[in-house]
Amino acid sequence: MFALTLALAAPVYFPAPARGDTPRPFSEAVQVGDTLYLSGQIGIRDDGTLPEGIEAQSRQMMENIGAALKRRGIGWGDVFHCLVMLDDMADWPAFNRVYVPNFPAGKLPARSAVGADGLALGAKVEMECKAYMGRR
Repeated sequence: MFALTLALAAPVYFPAPARGDTPRPFSEAVQVGDTLYLSGQIGIRDDGTLPEGIEAQSRQMMENIGAALKRRGIGWGDVFHCLVMLDDMADWPAFNRVYVPNFPAGKLPARSAVGADGLALGAKVEMECKAYMGRR
């Protein structure tokens, strides 16, 4: 008989960048072992405003998430799960038009989606992701 030993890594917290002079009360991401857990992101610009419409907000949100991944030395090909929250499920096709091209061919992550009423700051979409960091 053999014993399996798992080396558990302590979480590493990455604070959310401030928007203007306002600190944000959550971590942008937390790494545990080889997994990076990204907090939900909306399509907020650096000046704190949201663009108009689902496609514009989705593009900005994907840029925000892409920047968070890049700060950790990884990219969209390392994302293995996403949770999408849509203010209006009728926006699903428009969201997908923006979402899909960000991923390498054949590497779409597992994904869940929910209709959510009342996203932060009146956003139309929010997404959180999990990514693998083991190949860094």
